[in-house]
Amino acid sequence: MTKKILVGGEWRTTSETLEVKFPYDGHVVDSVYMAQPQDLEDAIAAAQRGFEVARKLPSYKRTEILQNLHRLMSEHFDDFVELMILEGGKNRKTAIGEMKRALQTIAISAEEARRLQGEVFDIDWTSAGENRKGFTQRVPIGIVLAITPFNYPINLACHKIGPAMAVGNAIILKPAEKTPLSSVLLAELVLEAGYAPEAFSMVNCWGQLAQSMVIDPRIAMLSFTGSASVGWMLKGQASRKKVVLELGGNAGVIVHQDANASLAVRETASGGFANAGQNCISVQRLLVHEAIYDEFIPSFVDAVGALNVGDPRDADTDVGPLITENDALRAASWVEEAQAAGAEVICGNKREGTLFWPTVLTETSPDMKVRCEEVFAPILTISPYSEWDEAIETINDSPYGLQAGLFTNDMSLIMDAWNRIEVGGLQVNSASTFRVDHMPYGGVKSSGYGREGVKYTIEEMTELRLMVINMNK
Repeated sequence: MTKKILVGGEWRTTSETLEVKFPYDGHVVDSVYMAQPQDLEDAIAAAQRGFEVARKLPSYKRTEILQNLHRLMSEHFDDFVELMILEGGKNRKTAIGEMKRALQTIAISAEEARRLQGEVFDIDWTSAGENRKGFTQRVPIGIVLAITPFNYPINLACHKIGPAMAVGNAIILKPAEKTPLSSVLLAELVLEAGYAPEAFSMVNCWGQLAQSMVIDPRIAMLSFTGSASVGWMLKGQASRKKVVLELGGNAGVIVHQDANASLAVRETASGGFANAGQNCISVQRLLVHEAIYDEFIPSFVDAVGALNVGDPRDADTDVGPLITENDALRAASWVEEAQAAGAEVICGNKREGTLFWPTVLTETSPDMKVRCEEVFAPILTISPYSEWDEAIETINDSPYGLQAGLFTNDMSLIMDAWNRIEVGGLQVNSASTFRVDHMPYGGVKSSGYGREGVKYTIEEMTELRLMVINMNK
């Protein structure tokens, strides 16, 4: 049965549908109705009414609703896993991991709903403020438009929905066209959990149509996760509304000569190819000190070669398909282009339909697409370096700056890297792919604007309001 859209608590059909296909073999999994302009207008109008209800919910009630959502999602854990596998080709291990994290995101949101704290502070730093007191509180911003990507459709939706519910905002969720089915189930559970119906809509629609909401002055905030090109374009259209962008990257990782080499091999082999490389903090540029480079390479290739490629429904699959065959063809063409310019493939470079085997290249140069652009596929480059400053400069030689990794036990180098590497987050003795859901997460340069991580998203989704009391008589 074709899945409906949700407009302010009302499930609707429309005149247009879209088939959702299993990326591994192309068979049709289901279909969804696609929202039309009037549906989006109705969703915004409903959100205006719903916000007036949601903003008045006491913190215990917002916490209770989020706890209900956590319970319902737990009960449907396996359903979510199966939907993510079938709509996005996500391998079972990764889908299970995503659901565990999504539950944690909602649990943290329930906790943070109790902690919308302000402060009391003295005004009398000058004589003009004598006998006055200042108070601040955080108030919900209004209607949040949440646009989510295909690669992590549930946890990244929860990173927007959970904080918005925690503070009493209205939410319009626009899922990725390729992976809408899990969002339909999530929308059902948000309503069942008890959130104000008019304060939540889930509208499957084409990206171009969603732009009408981005420019609408009734939308208070855009929270977008996706490609850098689209994200920055939308920010330019958003006018005066608040915007948070979580965008792409081509993460670099440094393995210094004193590193625990076996740990570095294990972490980077996993971090470079998780979710078939469709991860904005996937290890893409691996730099290894020349003193350990020759011994590192065979161990790394062995670890990559041990990854199982195949049907994402199988429990032992490590690397499943890319989201479309065009994405696999693009990955293959980037490798071919790099080879033509002198790069050497030492592992992988095999394609069957949407499957692309984990591929490692050496002898690459900074101007090759596999290094200077976001590959978003299971492709990793590895290069030696001799001087520490050279490694730092190479990591920074990128338009992106989301996360980076560093393997060393030298605290002076760790602190130097933290100060000098131009990223939103540095992972030490870990791959760039490490993330837990309460930490501040976001990038610099082309990688983003603002921060996620529940507490930090709440700060983005609220406004700070000041009150000053004159106690002079």
